[in-house]
Amino acid sequence: MQPSRDISRLIEIMAALRAPEGGCPWDVEQTFRTIAPYTIEEAYEVADAIARSDMDDLSEELGDLLLQVVYHARMAEEAGEFTFGDVVEGITRKMIRRHPHVFGDADARGAGMAKGMWEKIKAEEKAEKRAARLARGRDPEDNGKGYLDGVPLAFPALTRALKLQEKAARVGFDWKEAAPILDKIEEEIAELREAIDSNDKAASEDEFGDLLFALVNFGRHLKIDPEAALAGTNDKFRTRFHIVEQALRASGRTLEEASLEEMEEEWQRAKAVR
Repeated sequence: MQPSRDISRLIEIMAALRAPEGGCPWDVEQTFRTIAPYTIEEAYEVADAIARSDMDDLSEELGDLLLQVVYHARMAEEAGEFTFGDVVEGITRKMIRRHPHVFGDADARGAGMAKGMWEKIKAEEKAEKRAARLARGRDPEDNGKGYLDGVPLAFPALTRALKLQEKAARVGFDWKEAAPILDKIEEEIAELREAIDSNDKAASEDEFGDLLFALVNFGRHLKIDPEAALAGTNDKFRTRFHIVEQALRASGRTLEEASLEEMEEEWQRAKAVR
């Protein structure tokens, strides 16, 4: 079998890997649940290549992510659920329907209007999907548990907090402005201090989570994505710490040999640089 630019070759390769006879033993024994973590990992690696502006890596990582789609589709086909072609048809139908200003005669004079149209059509699709599941005798979306249960559990915690808050806000459960949330943040800090002073580990963890949730809410009102903000801070910390490491090395010392005071001094110099 030879490499190809045609997606059908990738589908053929996956079918061969999953073949009970002659396939790869590891691939054959995989399930949706065992592959799901790899799917998430590949999405992060795509984001990492983009953050580093590495187009060679991006091309490779997009291929790895595409493989994940083909993998799940193959397992679904084996189970008689759907095929890769169904996945492609579904997303093309969705994109055409959600862009009537491109593929129809609707008018969208700006990004805001286009997004509003997208959300309206998305809500219509959700209602149709719910009705179709009920008609087939299946549980409706959220499995009848609640309005917020449709927010995926697999999201990173900060992103899931943001999505939960956004969804609740759609039905009016939200702060009207950002300023009062600062009072809520201070309230959560006070409660965290009390939990720490009482040496209650469980309560401290609970209050720490409440504080993070409030900070995400505040960022949402400022239109700040928590994952992006923390990613930027992580990168800033890494860069500054590397500057500290280089400065110590230049003076003949290692991180292990330097005192906290010496590292703090170099850290302050690093902050002036970046």
